[in-house]
Amino acid sequence: MDINFKNTFLEKWEKYFGVAELPIAFFYVKDRGNVRYKDLPSGWSCLVAELTRVRKGEALAYDGNNIACGGARRNLGYSEKMRHGFEFFLSTGNEEMEGERYKCTPELAKIFEDSIETVPANGGFGIFKRWDLLEEGDEPGVVMFFATPDVLSGLFTLANFDVADGNGVVTPFGAGCASIVNHPYVEIKRDEPRSVLGMFDV
Repeated sequence: MDINFKNTFLEKWEKYFGVAELPIAFFYVKDRGNVRYKDLPSGWSCLVAELTRVRKGEALAYDGNNIACGGARRNLGYSEKMRHGFEFFLSTGNEEMEGERYKCTPELAKIFEDSIETVPANGGFGIFKRWDLLEEGDEPGVVMFFATPDVLSGLFTLANFDVADGNGVVTPFGAGCASIVNHPYVEIKRDEPRSVLGMFDV
């Protein structure tokens, strides 16, 4: 991480967005160093809810063993598998599970499931760290903003500043953790990466 760039961002963020919440960086490393390894919850837990601690200034390290949600394990690149019967879970349900009604039919949900591109973590630790805590050795892969509408409008405008067709932001369907990790990493591989507007998982 270029510390001068980090500090310049902080100065401009305060100037133009005031006391708005600082963004969170996410990146993969082989050695988590002094970043706290997140304890495995005793029951199911949503990764997005766990990020409240990161937003308050505590950096957290994840791997495939301390993520309670199977969807988050996949969206962070630690598994290629979806839960058995995911197409029913995402749609109408069946005799084994209640459906969440995100898709109108299991068939449509299956097509969606098969279309999801994931980015493997390659055995590393996934680090979530607030921007002001980034150190020289950190190399953020993606940066996520938990933004109010006024801040979001500014970020949206900036994301389209150097984009000719005005489509510098996309809103792909998916879980909250997909929108802040998987979808942005998939965008990185594009010739012209776009920003991802997400967290629409009700």
